[in-house]
Amino acid sequence: MSNTQRIFLFFLFSILFSLKGKAQCAMCRAVLESEENQGVAEGINDGIMYLMVWPYILVGIVGYIVYRMYRSRTVEEE
Repeated sequence: MSNTQRIFLFFLFSILFSLKGKAQCAMCRAVLESEENQGVAEGINDGIMYLMVWPYILVGIVGYIVYRMYRSRTVEEE
């Protein structure tokens, strides 16, 4: 991996992880905000965010594998 790619990935991940996400749907938010205990609402939000991460990680891994296969073919053809 080249130095430019590493810098790009570093900035991409630092931007993505610095954003604070609000993952609750409108109905879940309305029900949880009506309760006095806001800790439950934060726990639900964290759980939703955790479940949302895995599909993106898997798509990223598959995309990286496809990129590597394509790159190795172009190097072999040269």
